[in-house]
Amino acid sequence: MQFKWYNEMSFEDILKDAANLPPHTVIFWQLMNVDAAGVSHEGPSALFRLAATANAPIFTHDDAFFGEAILGGPMQTRTEVAKTTAEVAVRILDGEKAGDIKTPPLPLSPPKYDWRLMQRFGISESDLPPGSTVFYKPPSPWETYRWPILSALTVLLFQAGLITLLLLERHRRQTAEMDSRQRMVELAHVNRFSTAGEMAASIAHEINQPLGAILNNTETAKIMLKSQYPNLNEMGEIVDDIQRDNSRATEVIGRLRNFMKKAPFERKNFDLNDQVAETVKFLSPEARSRDIALRSKPNGAPLPINGDPIQLQQVLSNLILNALDATSDTSEPEKAVTVATTRTGNFAEVSIADTGPGVSPEAAKKIFDPFFSTKDHGMGMGLSIVRTIVETHNGRIEVDNRNGEKGAVFRVKLPLA
Repeated sequence: MQFKWYNEMSFEDILKDAANLPPHTVIFWQLMNVDAAGVSHEGPSALFRLAATANAPIFTHDDAFFGEAILGGPMQTRTEVAKTTAEVAVRILDGEKAGDIKTPPLPLSPPKYDWRLMQRFGISESDLPPGSTVFYKPPSPWETYRWPILSALTVLLFQAGLITLLLLERHRRQTAEMDSRQRMVELAHVNRFSTAGEMAASIAHEINQPLGAILNNTETAKIMLKSQYPNLNEMGEIVDDIQRDNSRATEVIGRLRNFMKKAPFERKNFDLNDQVAETVKFLSPEARSRDIALRSKPNGAPLPINGDPIQLQQVLSNLILNALDATSDTSEPEKAVTVATTRTGNFAEVSIADTGPGVSPEAAKKIFDPFFSTKDHGMGMGLSIVRTIVETHNGRIEVDNRNGEKGAVFRVKLPLA
């Protein structure tokens, strides 16, 4: 270790030299009242100028200068010096001779360091001797905002737990909705089978007509073929009739198959007018078998909606068949069921009006409840299924009696796509 003394240099030369010291150099400050050039320096002004210029840390034995320019270390404290001096003074005042009073050397205090100067000279806390205390270190965010941080973490944990519970509840609800929708699809499928069974006679009649016509045309063709000179033009007409009747029977069977088809709930865009027309066409044979006029009054413009066509066809068929049942029991001279579509604001509306006895106020309150029926042979599930399907499509259904006329009218409103 090499020592360099500044007591023979002027303070200005000291500042120049201290600004260019080699690495691993420290400055030990004793005291400076007058420098070698005879310039006096009062108080700690010289120390402060040296600390601002020097490129090495400054140490000293007196902690009076700590906190401004001294890096730190083990030092004597003025408090201990003053305490010892006061004790000696009291003993002298009590009559002891000053020459007889012996005081042991004052020990250095535990080392302490200025964090700000440690940062300036790149000194880590791990480099300090054991038992050191670091002063002027700004508190960490945890030390400054401990309670706000704890409060925020508590709120976040509570929110995270609440969000987790809500997500679990949402998952359970979605699962329950899927199960409910699946059960609704199954129940609606059973209801379609039941409806098809009730229509068996009219469906058989509708199929027998083209089949009978095909049989008659076939027998006629066989007779003509046995003649010596068969008329080919008439044979061609007979073949055309057979083809037309075959297409008619195929169409009836296709409509029945589509009506009874079991399919998962599937949304798509379609025109409500087309669905109404198809349902009316499918149920027209049933209406004719009961001598009831089934009329359709479609809206002039398209009514695009988003939904499951099969489920909505079930709604229309249930309501039309209920209207046919109600009209069958009436003694009115004209028995009719009218299906009309229109646009009401942002909704497409289908109304099914009959000329039956109407709905009593008591029945209107419970008509969509499960297992409630105004029919002697009814199970009370048809209209309940209808309401469930309509509400699944974000629509609504209502029933009322016709204004000034006999009969009831059911209105289904579905949001336009």
